[in-house]
Amino acid sequence: MSYSVGQVAGYAGVTVRTLHHYDEIGLLAPSERSHAGHRRYSDADLDRLQQILFYRELGFPLDEVAALLDDPAADPRAHLRRQHELLTARIEKLQKMAAAVEHAMEARNMGINLTPEEKFEVFGDHDPDQYEDEVRERWGNTDAYRQSRERTASYTKEDWKRVNEEFGAIHLRMAELMAAGTPADSEAAMDTAEEHRLFITRSYYDCSHEMHGCLGEMYVSDPRFTATYDKIRPGLAVYLRDAIKANAARRES
Repeated sequence: MSYSVGQVAGYAGVTVRTLHHYDEIGLLAPSERSHAGHRRYSDADLDRLQQILFYRELGFPLDEVAALLDDPAADPRAHLRRQHELLTARIEKLQKMAAAVEHAMEARNMGINLTPEEKFEVFGDHDPDQYEDEVRERWGNTDAYRQSRERTASYTKEDWKRVNEEFGAIHLRMAELMAAGTPADSEAAMDTAEEHRLFITRSYYDCSHEMHGCLGEMYVSDPRFTATYDKIRPGLAVYLRDAIKANAARRES
């Protein structure tokens, strides 16, 4: 049985672009092509993708993942044993991932073929490589990028869920202020902007007021960020940018 690139992306919770990238760098080349030249993935390809995502979740860079998986001395069970050791070392933070590895080990030892859904359900809808190339190209040489990579390297699915929920709550509070007609330079809006900055510092990297101001401008200048914020409430990107600017000016006065 074979699967289309769209089906595999859906099963694994990654983007089609990520799968294309893995193919281009030789990390995961589909075993087949349709008559029209479209990628078709086998069950063995899905097994390899599962291994890739396990290692990526553990913070391994792509080139090291490739070296590990292409090592002729290691078999799938050896990879699963190693992953299990790494995962269980993190105890509580990675309990769910460790359970998934154990499930994969048991299935392989018993000769049970897991369904595509079972192989990738632990990863949820988080794709660790979706914007990685662009982020590395734009900010790869900065201290903030390196600090963010270090802080988020050990984040689990539950950690990402918590971070997203907390960040989303800040955005909703800002949207509520905007909806109530509260000026962007009011104490309430500036205090929420400061909370926004401190959250970035706590979760990703040390975000100064100057850097926060640059982020605010990017929220307005980059259509993707603007669309994200304006989806919460039309005009929120500009309102947030203005609150960030006002907060920075307050700190300087």
